[in-house]
Amino acid sequence: MITIAERINGMFLDVKKAIKEKNASIIHELAKKQTEAGATYLDINVGTAAADQHDAMRWLVETTQEAVKTPLAIDSQKLDVVKAGLEVAKNEVMINSSQGEPEDLDTYIPLAKEHNAALICLTMNKDGVPQNVDTRVEIAATIVGKVMEHGMDMDKVFIDPIILPVNVDQKQPGYMLEVFSQIKLLSDPQPHITVGLSNFSQGTKEKSLLNSTMLIMAVAAGLDTALLDVLDTDLMDAGICAEMILNKQIYSDSFLKAARP
Repeated sequence: MITIAERINGMFLDVKKAIKEKNASIIHELAKKQTEAGATYLDINVGTAAADQHDAMRWLVETTQEAVKTPLAIDSQKLDVVKAGLEVAKNEVMINSSQGEPEDLDTYIPLAKEHNAALICLTMNKDGVPQNVDTRVEIAATIVGKVMEHGMDMDKVFIDPIILPVNVDQKQPGYMLEVFSQIKLLSDPQPHITVGLSNFSQGTKEKSLLNSTMLIMAVAAGLDTALLDVLDTDLMDAGICAEMILNKQIYSDSFLKAARP
């Protein structure tokens, strides 16, 4: 399973403080810990930590690269901030993210190709996040069509149907599982399917249990990537177990140990 580690994000107080004070040691430690925990990518998100998000993104990318060679996910809703991160990125990169509007895809897909980057595409349009299965799948089909039109490698495309907090709308998890299963059928080869898993348990008390259970069910429905807390050992083990049950990992009495980094 491809894991995108979530902790280098200015929404977390320790990272916000590190960005403001240009304290590299905190970022180095998080980069190393998440890499050691098995992160495929390290998400890099300035959040609201700095007035000058361009400078902050450059510093955060450069500082992370001082510590590890792990691929980075440059995470911002602002195109110019994404470009600022890409300018200084030496590690392999992912862009997080483009919305599913055709004009957005026509901007972000060529940018991803220019930098040989992977690209997360949200099933979200000018009307916001769809509340049903059909609209999410329709936007996903638009994304796949644009990827083919631009000649981008489908293996570098990650479609995110945007999971909503379970305490906001309890019908949404079931919708998401159906969306995952339908996206798999849109192309061959198929795009990756991802979610920001921590969104699911936002504002709840049983975060780890909810995230672990949702991850297992999502992997069974076709999910193969997630932005998540790689430092949550139980959560990471749940993903390993799900893949083993689906015959994507070889069983042995030490299968967890074998699958861990």
